[in-house]
Amino acid sequence: MTASLPKLYLNLYWHMHQPDYRDILSGEYVLPWTYLHAIKDYTDMAYHLESNPDARVSFNFVPVLLDQLEDYVQQFDSGNIRDPLLRLLIKPDMKALTQDERCLILHSCFKGHHEKMLAPFEHYQCLYNMYVKLEPHGKSMFNYLSGQYMADLIVWYHLAWTGESVRRNCPEVQALMGKGGQFTLEDRQTLFNLIADLMRNLIPRYRALESAGQVEISTTPHYHPILPLLLDFRSTRDAMPYAPLPHSAQYPHGRQRAQVHIAEAQASHRRRFGKPAAGMWPAEGAVSHEALTLLAEHGVMWAASGEGVLANSLYKSFDTSELPPRHEYLYKPYRVGNGKDHIICFFRDDHLSDKIGFEYANLHADNAVADFIACLESIHAQNASDQSPVVSVILDGENAWEYYPYNGYYFLSQLYAALSHHDNIIMATPSELATQALRPDSGLPIGELPAIAAGSWVYGSFSTWIGSPDKNRGWDLLCEAKQAYDAVMREGTLSDAEIAAASRQLAICEGSDWFWWFGDYNSALSVSSFDQLFRRNLANLYRLLGLEVPERVRQAISKGSADADAANAGTMRRGQAAEYST
Repeated sequence: MTASLPKLYLNLYWHMHQPDYRDILSGEYVLPWTYLHAIKDYTDMAYHLESNPDARVSFNFVPVLLDQLEDYVQQFDSGNIRDPLLRLLIKPDMKALTQDERCLILHSCFKGHHEKMLAPFEHYQCLYNMYVKLEPHGKSMFNYLSGQYMADLIVWYHLAWTGESVRRNCPEVQALMGKGGQFTLEDRQTLFNLIADLMRNLIPRYRALESAGQVEISTTPHYHPILPLLLDFRSTRDAMPYAPLPHSAQYPHGRQRAQVHIAEAQASHRRRFGKPAAGMWPAEGAVSHEALTLLAEHGVMWAASGEGVLANSLYKSFDTSELPPRHEYLYKPYRVGNGKDHIICFFRDDHLSDKIGFEYANLHADNAVADFIACLESIHAQNASDQSPVVSVILDGENAWEYYPYNGYYFLSQLYAALSHHDNIIMATPSELATQALRPDSGLPIGELPAIAAGSWVYGSFSTWIGSPDKNRGWDLLCEAKQAYDAVMREGTLSDAEIAAASRQLAICEGSDWFWWFGDYNSALSVSSFDQLFRRNLANLYRLLGLEVPERVRQAISKGSADADAANAGTMRRGQAAEYST
């Protein structure tokens, strides 16, 4: 690289999110993914920053995820464990398991990437081999699996879902893995207590990293709704002109609901981190001009989205059919406004972001890091201006790592070391970059976008959440439930506590994740889990409103496919078509 060129700024931004897996009426967790990602991914991601104090990145924590992390801490503190799988970890007598409990352990405790999370552990693989032999013969054959088998399986599942940083630094985990099997109640209690400690320390660790100035923490509208769709279903057609839309013309009082999610997110962030968030990652990077200016009206300084949204917005803003070379328009923040309020928007480099999310897991860490650095050096060398390029790499910070050897331990350690000591790369946070870019003669470029083409970080469109029969049916069911909610609110028959419970349940139903999973490009098992949970949430909303649950809410919305692509188990999608990242 040429030393005289302006340095390159890297905005590396990790998004952390899980939907609400609780049944609000019973308080029980339906799925365990929040605490499993907490002990594996959120712990490791904090560790890598603590171990590389010169590295600087940003994290986005969705409030509904933080709600659940705090709820787990409350469970540990009270002793009232409301997650069935976690509760079974310390069941005193594993010989006394009910049939349902045995099925829950067997159906849960092999979920994970087989090659990276199961096969490396001989004892865990042995348990799996026994299961594979019996499973084709039906549930009755599971009676041959003893209480000790169940104890060993549930311990190994939690060991496999423990962060690599924990395995390397925790003697208790090392002792359990060395023992291999015949785990006692005391062993299981040791693991349970370790999980409790990891969960208790998690938010304080990130808060300490931010206080030290090493990370910036942003937020998302509280329950992760697709803001542009709450505001206007027709925004779908910016990127998908002929997409079929739900029968409902619009989401009832959607702007009011969007404002509630934004305000609650800021209240959550202030309570947990001592101040409002300067920036927001709109759920799924889903933006429209109305959505971005709504964030600006609420005092949000910056937001971010995908590269496809930027390209479509440039076409729309400047009425052109051809864009300049990619490196001339992508590597800078843009200002978006309505004449009164404005917001700075960053757009991610889909190519680099998808390399981390989908490709580097298959490379040796040395080669993956070298490729990433080489890509940044190429961007730096292409810069013909006297201003610094700003490269935004934004992606899921939790779901990719199970596909990496050792949960991405070597990749992340080497990546942070290489970036933080590079002569021509400066790691920076979005707030720093936005503030600097707005200053005259700052040395950072800033563009103006008169118009925003509505879309998300996935293909620059909303196709993952609306526009197919299954997804549209989900929206219509939600719109009907919202109309019922509005009618009951107008009647004024509920107490303040009942209104609060119903409003929280409505917000959960408005989250993006349910619509993500509908469709035959996802596996039937995953679709079934989220389909059932979405309809359970809708049913609970009707119950909280004192209404009968409509029969159509009891009918499956989507079936998924047995032939769906299993890459990343549907938890992540590329920003562009797969052939883009070659």
